[in-house]
Amino acid sequence: MTQSKETGQLVDAELLRYARQILLDGWDIDAQLRLKASRVVMIGAGGLGCPASETLVRAGLGQVHLIDDDMIEASNLQRQTLFLPEDIGKPKALTAAQMLSKINPLISAGGTVARLSEDNAYELLDMASGKPDLLLDCTDNFATRDIINRISVRYQIPLLSASAIAMQGQLALYEPHLNTGCYHCVFGSVVLDAEADERTCANSGVLASTTAIMGNLQANAALQYLGLTKNPLTNKLLIWDGSQMQQRLMGYRKDAHCPICTKD
Repeated sequence: MTQSKETGQLVDAELLRYARQILLDGWDIDAQLRLKASRVVMIGAGGLGCPASETLVRAGLGQVHLIDDDMIEASNLQRQTLFLPEDIGKPKALTAAQMLSKINPLISAGGTVARLSEDNAYELLDMASGKPDLLLDCTDNFATRDIINRISVRYQIPLLSASAIAMQGQLALYEPHLNTGCYHCVFGSVVLDAEADERTCANSGVLASTTAIMGNLQANAALQYLGLTKNPLTNKLLIWDGSQMQQRLMGYRKDAHCPICTKD
């Protein structure tokens, strides 16, 4: 695999591949270089992780690492766009990373077959080599999202969290280092709701387009954050309703009594 290791400039192959993006108003060589120098860790390589990672890799994200302990099943092929029928039974994280490397050999893509926890986060996020620039939460249950949020706050890593179920989705970008609130500030009461936590794609269904839309909205926010150093969702929760073709933004505030991000 031919990778461009030099982040201080764009090689000819990169200039050619990303030419249409660099021409975009508001996006230039400097934005492309910032994206190239960025490292993202994605938790979840399924319905959201596939489209989000593919778009980021095609756009020129320098490094992406996927963490997922799940194996590919036939029912995944309806929406998890990095997998083929012959991949059934293989690990999602490794298979996705291999496909991403084929899609863009100029970037670095890796995968780990594991379930992220507070105990193994330092190792799985490769904190020894420095903090990731962004965490992408592409999981499908509140309990895991709560763990990822705790890790984000603990290590002060920005967290871009998306969800998709049925024909609805939500998206938010939390910046713990700015002390503007966290996932628990918005969804704290839901995390403790066992019935809500049980509602997943596996038992509630999901339209194929829902994960594609939310995964690409997640990638869109990541591109702006990494390339333009801009949070397009500061203290806002994006809500998508595919059944009505409607999208709206809902504001939120930091919970002064949040047990996760409020210091005593």
